[in-house]
Amino acid sequence: TGQLFVLDRRTGVPIFPVAERPVPASDVPGETAWPTQPQSAVEALSPQRLAPEDVWGPTPEDLAACRAQVAALRYDGPFTPPSLRGTLALPSNVGGAHWGGLAYDPVRRIAIIPVNRIAAVVQLIPRDSAPAIRRRDTGERANGDWEYAQMRGTPYVMRRRILFGPSGMPCTRPPWGTLVAVSLDTGRKLWEVPLGSLDEYASAKAGHAVHLPPGSPNLGGPIVTAGGVVFVGATVDHYLRAFDVETGRELWKGALPAAGKATPMTFRLPGGRQTVVIAAGGDGKIFGHSDAFAAFALPGDAGKAGAPRRR
Repeated sequence: TGQLFVLDRRTGVPIFPVAERPVPASDVPGETAWPTQPQSAVEALSPQRLAPEDVWGPTPEDLAACRAQVAALRYDGPFTPPSLRGTLALPSNVGGAHWGGLAYDPVRRIAIIPVNRIAAVVQLIPRDSAPAIRRRDTGERANGDWEYAQMRGTPYVMRRRILFGPSGMPCTRPPWGTLVAVSLDTGRKLWEVPLGSLDEYASAKAGHAVHLPPGSPNLGGPIVTAGGVVFVGATVDHYLRAFDVETGRELWKGALPAAGKATPMTFRLPGGRQTVVIAAGGDGKIFGHSDAFAAFALPGDAGKAGAPRRR
């Protein structure tokens, strides 16, 4: 949901208030959606609404196509239920904050969360119509990859996909992925920086150099060291990055054979040399494909300055 809920671990009581807010009703025949959803008092991690000016495209053709897609969908703000017409979901099914989770610096009381800032389409299809629609989708690869779920026990099949334009770029305004730091003293953002880039992906797709605004869709978790360095892979562009936990400044990046759709780990080798390791497996699609682990360490003695080096 792009929200951060902070609970007392002993009692489960929210440390920052949580309010139940009214949300849109379902318009699917026979379905009743719950009338409220929880809203955290912590500042939202990612956009909660899509305004008309936030619809985006890298070309006039993309922008027109994205606007037409959005206009055709049901959208009444956060928690708009799936519909027969098709519903715009923001945050999408990959977040907001996603399954990569967060890292916490207990000394500085800062939570570090990677988020996605992209919308999705989710639609319910009468079961008898689904096979024909699925065959049509399979033949229209330019529209992106639809995911299907059978929803057994219901008269519907669900389909969903990220909201893309004809060029394969998101229909939402960049950055499409960021790294967010939240103070757990105040519940407010300390900083937010773009995470990764889509330049290499877009250039490979277009067959020539493409330069896009920074920020990549991402799936993977961060860690933070006692020295105040945040490590995170997660991005489409196949890098492991290091950031300053207090400012969000990017300190370093190291190339990976595929995206690190995973959480890094860090440990000290015999002799005291600190190493950071990440599984860089990708996903076989936009995140690339690999079966490698990548390990990085400072060159030379543990106490000497320098950029990490891949081993």
